[in-house]
Amino acid sequence: MLTLLFFWDYDTQWGADRSRLGGAKNWGHLEFPNTDRLIDIHAEYDLPACFAVVGAAAFPGERPYHDPDQIRRLHAAGHEIASHSFKHEWLPALNAKALRETLRQSKDALEQCIGAEVRSFVPPFDMPMDYPAKLALNLTERREVKTERTDLPHLCEALAETGYQFCRVSYRPFYIRGLEKLLARRLFDRPSALEKIAGLTCLRTNMPPGFASLDILHRLAGQSGYIIVYGHPHHLSTDKVEGEKYLIPMLKRIRQLRDEGKLQVALPHQLLKISRH
Repeated sequence: MLTLLFFWDYDTQWGADRSRLGGAKNWGHLEFPNTDRLIDIHAEYDLPACFAVVGAAAFPGERPYHDPDQIRRLHAAGHEIASHSFKHEWLPALNAKALRETLRQSKDALEQCIGAEVRSFVPPFDMPMDYPAKLALNLTERREVKTERTDLPHLCEALAETGYQFCRVSYRPFYIRGLEKLLARRLFDRPSALEKIAGLTCLRTNMPPGFASLDILHRLAGQSGYIIVYGHPHHLSTDKVEGEKYLIPMLKRIRQLRDEGKLQVALPHQLLKISRH
């Protein structure tokens, strides 16, 4: 049966400050009221999600950088809390010491906040994507970082060393990316399988961000494997594909397919038992 995982990347202003598209932004304040709305929406559709949270947001302090009470409410509502690094760092540029520091700081801050283990990780910007063993060569990462670059195997090795067990990954082989650019459309959207990278359980994204891909979801329903749907809370109140007007039809379709027995919904930590067999 198809298994769907729903992610929200909870950046706060830490992520807005580190935007790689045109410099710092000021949308961090939207994260909090939109997340309150998401708690209600997900409860209405009985759909648990994984919120990937920057660890620094779990410290006491003021919005738009901090809200530990909201993070605790997410956990209490049955959603999984994953790490999204400590301050939304661009991981390819970190050396081994700095990488492990952000991973540990984020995990510790979130665990102290919610009083539970944090086992999952979502890389900011979905990077690194550089994974030579799978012919995934990211020219941006290679061009901007000449030495001590963190590629995907090095990230997964560091995650395992710092106590994580799962990572959402987004590598795509260079020949697929080339064909997609040439044809101006995505290719080979299909269910993913769990895989081990440097000993860590990983799952690769297989749908574009946002909630406008109902046709892909409908086509994949009934197949076996895993599919990832994801967005950012600060976009919920916009007209973009991660906005509520696209989210609600997606949730209705997910609920319909679940009721018809064509898919099930899971959280990342629930996949870990499967990966051990």
